[in-house]
Amino acid sequence: MTLVEDFSTALATAADDLPGPELLPERLARACADVLPVDGAGISLFFADDRRLPLGASDEVAAVAERLQFSVGEGPCLSAHAEGQPVLADEYTIRSRWPGFYEALVARTPIRATISLPLRGELRDIGALDLYVVPPRDVGDLSLRDALVVADEVALALQAQGRGPRRPDGPVWLDAPAAGRRSRVWQAIGFVNAALEVTGPDALAILRARAYAGELTLDDLAAQVLRREVPVEQLALGADEAR
Repeated sequence: MTLVEDFSTALATAADDLPGPELLPERLARACADVLPVDGAGISLFFADDRRLPLGASDEVAAVAERLQFSVGEGPCLSAHAEGQPVLADEYTIRSRWPGFYEALVARTPIRATISLPLRGELRDIGALDLYVVPPRDVGDLSLRDALVVADEVALALQAQGRGPRRPDGPVWLDAPAAGRRSRVWQAIGFVNAALEVTGPDALAILRARAYAGELTLDDLAAQVLRREVPVEQLALGADEAR
């Protein structure tokens, strides 16, 4: 079978465990990891420079890698989005270009290399596919051409479902569980913005600094802030630095 046929088969198989239109991104991520020589995959959208929305991951390790990259505010996928080009990063490259992400990645996951691909077509400039590699695999094991073929299949599948039944503000796959969890971060930013009278970007910087100091992901910290487990007075300690 061709790579596209293999991908279609893997996607259909994933539907047995992940039914429902809102789980399409997770099915797609799992199919990517199944047909390519990688150890995980994740799909996300950018709807602003500091607003990254995860849609689905092939497994929990891949999901953690995405949350870490968003939490520290740097990494291969953010660079691929900014540059509009694929970014292939081995361990040395990650360590030298994005040291904050590297430190968190090594502490929390076995992942040591990534391939980040901007999606094309209707998702150009907003969609991204991240592929994660664990030793003894390396980025050199993956053909960039094959990765781009699969990335295009991901984009086509998301576009096709997006033209079907929709929720009021977009495709049904925007109801993906990962996207719902990330929405807590936007709520926490609004809370800090109002409580400390800082701008949205400054509120995000305060939360990122606190998450880094506490060795938390931004998603986990946001949940704690909204549950009032982290008093706003503690967050205020970083407000002056962010201003």
